[in-house]
Amino acid sequence: MALSKERRIGQRAILLLLHDDQGEEEQLLTQLGWRACTGKVGSMEAHKVVAAIETAAKKNDLIQAELYRESHALYHAIIEALHGVTRGQVQLGSVLRTVGLKFAVIRGNPYDDEREGDWLAVSLYGTIGAPVKGLEHETIGLGINHI
Repeated sequence: MALSKERRIGQRAILLLLHDDQGEEEQLLTQLGWRACTGKVGSMEAHKVVAAIETAAKKNDLIQAELYRESHALYHAIIEALHGVTRGQVQLGSVLRTVGLKFAVIRGNPYDDEREGDWLAVSLYGTIGAPVKGLEHETIGLGINHI
């Protein structure tokens, strides 16, 4: 029941997000039998970031909206990724910060044993800073949760 070296879901989520040629990464994900989506979101409100990622995951059939455990797993992966982006304080507008992020969501089984089931990985990359153009810096976050 070991974590497969070739199936590192977090690494794949980050590479999908950062790779200039996403087609190459998407092809590998397809070979693994995984599903993924990418998108962009910018906001001064954390709940809008969460909503954008949840909407993309639902529209791309990565989670079944009617199953609470799937929405719940996605929520926790998003919040974990936001912790990385915001350095542990998931606050944006209330402390005069804004983000401009690209995101990737992957669903798949990172283990050799299929009985381990599916997991979700959410990666975020972009900028965070004061709501003034040019006063931001790069940031990245990763969240992984089992379904």
